[in-house]
Amino acid sequence: MTELEVAYTRRGTGSPLILVHGIGHRRQAWDPVLDLLAEHHDVIAVDLPGFGESPGLPAGLDYDMDTAMDNFAKMFAQWGIPRPHIAGNSLGGALALELAGRGLVSTATALSPAGFWTPGQRRYAISMLSAMRRSAMLPAGVVERIARSPWQRALALKPIHEHGQRLSADDFLADARSMAEAVAFGPTARAGRNYDFEGVPQVPVTVAWGTRDRILLPKQAALARRILPMATHIPLPGCGHVPMLDDPELVAGVILDTAGRAG
Repeated sequence: MTELEVAYTRRGTGSPLILVHGIGHRRQAWDPVLDLLAEHHDVIAVDLPGFGESPGLPAGLDYDMDTAMDNFAKMFAQWGIPRPHIAGNSLGGALALELAGRGLVSTATALSPAGFWTPGQRRYAISMLSAMRRSAMLPAGVVERIARSPWQRALALKPIHEHGQRLSADDFLADARSMAEAVAFGPTARAGRNYDFEGVPQVPVTVAWGTRDRILLPKQAALARRILPMATHIPLPGCGHVPMLDDPELVAGVILDTAGRAG
């Protein structure tokens, strides 16, 4: 099996736990909860192919769900961790649920996962994220000025964080640079235009939704409940689309509780 080149951060000991970011983001999105989780697990936060510091896929491979599942199987084999726990946000949440549906993980925690939307909600989400990427491509001086102003930083991050001012100026700039340079953004967004979650998880699953999510609206949690009646469904009060920054202790607790339900 050809190895897949990806960047990742690994910390802690215990049963393995994979953390997966959303479209346009990078593994550092999990930094607010990384140490909390590493107290209990061997945690691997990964940059998906074509995002963060991971190179894009070889020519001829698509950024679709089937390819992503093959890629995760390769990563698990490379790291020597069959059936780890997994937690994902947005796109990463959909990936976590798909892996749960294939029985490739022990448990899955999905934070505001993609795939539980109407066609209009799907178009809205992709357009919002695409607009954020265009903003990240503004002239460097403009992005720098936004980064150095706490209130402008919070306003720019409002679509994904309720408390965006907590992100440092340097991390804001690194996130913006990563989003602007993500070679996988376009093909992943195009693949998402036809995506709906239709799987049946084979393992314990939690779906958690930020009550202040402005990308994948909280009303989508109701559809997730109907499609996944076997899952545990909980709200994340006061949290936005990327909740790890807004309430690290709550998010870490949800993931640890889910992992604790492994059979």
